[in-house]
Amino acid sequence: MSQKRDCYEILGVERSAGADEIKSAYRKSALKWHPDRNPQKKQEAEEKFREATEAYSILSDPQKRSAYDRFGYQGISRGGFEGGVNQTIFDEFQDIFGDFFGFEDIFGGRRARNRSQRGADLRYDMKLSFEEGASGVNTKIRLPRLEFCESCNGTGAKAGTGVTACSACGGRGQVHYQQGFFTISRTCPECRGAGQIVREACPDCKGQGRVERSKTIDLRIPPGVDSNTRLRVPGEGEPGENGGPPGDLYVVLEVKAHPYFERRNADLYCTVPVSIVQAALGTEIRVQGLNGEETVKIAEGTQTGEIVRLKGKGLPDPHGGGKGDLYVNIHVVVPTKLTRDQRRLFEQLGATLPVENRPAQRDSSLFEKVKDIFG
Repeated sequence: MSQKRDCYEILGVERSAGADEIKSAYRKSALKWHPDRNPQKKQEAEEKFREATEAYSILSDPQKRSAYDRFGYQGISRGGFEGGVNQTIFDEFQDIFGDFFGFEDIFGGRRARNRSQRGADLRYDMKLSFEEGASGVNTKIRLPRLEFCESCNGTGAKAGTGVTACSACGGRGQVHYQQGFFTISRTCPECRGAGQIVREACPDCKGQGRVERSKTIDLRIPPGVDSNTRLRVPGEGEPGENGGPPGDLYVVLEVKAHPYFERRNADLYCTVPVSIVQAALGTEIRVQGLNGEETVKIAEGTQTGEIVRLKGKGLPDPHGGGKGDLYVNIHVVVPTKLTRDQRRLFEQLGATLPVENRPAQRDSSLFEKVKDIFG
């Protein structure tokens, strides 16, 4: 009989390895050597898989590991430990194995039948005007969703008929078969794991145990929300199965664009035209803000592209971070049609304001302003 390999060597870890490192190494080895992944060398894979499993069964148990470290495999037999595979190994990895290989139980391990399951989450798309998104709103939505059938209490069976144990799986919800040295269990295809078969279907839900109903839900939209904001309403999804909790409702918002405000997070931007006289002499103008008109001071000599900031006149932060600002971009309007008198006045003004028409230097303030406007 060939001598057994060292447990640490089998899993590829140092003797000082911690529990998490050992568990991770076993997981990788189990996935690598699973027979379903190695159909061309199935016998070798079975031996490697069993070897890794036995090594992990020893090293994952503190008492067994201590005895093994001192006396090797003889320490395990002398210590009176049970031979074979520790079942908790497969309890820890049953979901991993199920995802990869389509079975739930290994070496007789069994996943609990009829375990509770959380209900499905639901999504509801909602459109808001820009003003509703800015100020927030209390509203109601009518939500269609599946709920337990009251006639059969969710069993799917007609009242007075009840259910009977599934003949295919004997009421266990699982069917078992042998594959090599494995005992494989799969969800019963006849009862879908319920272990029961409806004798006569409920006429209201057609044996499904659920019916579609609409529910009116009160909803509070906080001020300052934007498109793609998701509001979570706990417990308003579909009901869970076998006593599981219900899912949640997620309301996804779409906020319409404003005719002249551009939004950047909680800040608002807009462009306001002023006359060449207002820009040259300076003045105060009234512009439309989020909550009515706002006063904007135009400084003497204001140029196109200059921005006036109105602090706190933007949108509220839906997360409670105060309010954003309103930024007014000034656009100086140059008249395109002049009367004879206006032209004469401009000519007289132009004679007193000579300008040397040369390209601006790259480091000049004018160049920087032009770059900001068009960049």
